[in-house]
Amino acid sequence: MPHIPVMVNEILTFLDPKADQNFIDCTLGDGGHAKAILAHTAPNGRLLGIDADSEALEASSVQRPASRYGERLITVNANFRDLAAIVKENKFGPVHGILLDLGFSTSTLERERGFSFMKDEVLDMRFNPKTGIRAAEIVNGWNQQQLTELLEEYGEEGLAREIANKIVAGRKTRPIVTTKQLVEIILMAYREKLARKRHPERSEGSRYIKKGRDSSPRAQNDSVWQRVPWIGGIHPATKTFQALRIAVNDELNALQETLPQALEVLQSGGRFAVLGFHSLEDRIVKQFFKDWTDVKMKLLTKKPLVPTQEEIRVNSQTRSAKLRVVEKI
Repeated sequence: MPHIPVMVNEILTFLDPKADQNFIDCTLGDGGHAKAILAHTAPNGRLLGIDADSEALEASSVQRPASRYGERLITVNANFRDLAAIVKENKFGPVHGILLDLGFSTSTLERERGFSFMKDEVLDMRFNPKTGIRAAEIVNGWNQQQLTELLEEYGEEGLAREIANKIVAGRKTRPIVTTKQLVEIILMAYREKLARKRHPERSEGSRYIKKGRDSSPRAQNDSVWQRVPWIGGIHPATKTFQALRIAVNDELNALQETLPQALEVLQSGGRFAVLGFHSLEDRIVKQFFKDWTDVKMKLLTKKPLVPTQEEIRVNSQTRSAKLRVVEKI
């Protein structure tokens, strides 16, 4: 499935790229935003594309054919948290605009690293598969309290304690190394909550619950234990997978480190756009744009821009996107 870049029109409107200007795409990914910016900065404008995933850089559509942009396109395999050093090393400037897209591309989901709970894959979740801790190491190595706090803080998961309990219990039987195993554990926690809500007599400590088996009178005729409690809305595994991905890639700390660097390398009059996809990211960006005083800036989006209903209809993955833009004074 081809990747569809998010909110391209809004990003172009606010970054306002012009001929011969230079821009940075901090998460090059499939290159959709980069191609749009390069088209507006022709004939001599340059773009510095950064991505932590070397496979993403190799597969990016903006790289094919290799000679399309020539010296106008510079790509770097690195984490955007090193933005200032990357700019200095590549002698890139002046910088007229920066895009920080905190989502991940369709091709990332296709790399079988366990980002998607809809497929059975190895539980990895690293953007850079050469470094860092894997999700499976967290799931199998952290204690119950650590897992609970992780799911609460990074996933805002209401069943954090229940899921953590089941992870710890499940890994005693065998290590949890695939997305399918983890999803089944998460669904078990949701199913049991749904069962308790519908049938209070099944709650823990009930005389019907013996040796982990539900022996209540309705148990044989009620399929609540088998059904996935998901009819529309987000999948029950969404928040747990989000929490693990954030922890594996240290995403929130990387974001906090990058925001001031972006304003540092940006020239006066340059614009900085951040596209976030969940409340934790957006909260950090909103607070930074509001409170940072080391560099003067003008907020161009008093409220975050969100995708149109038409864009959400075409690409449902955009539904949680929020775009905030500032101009350095």
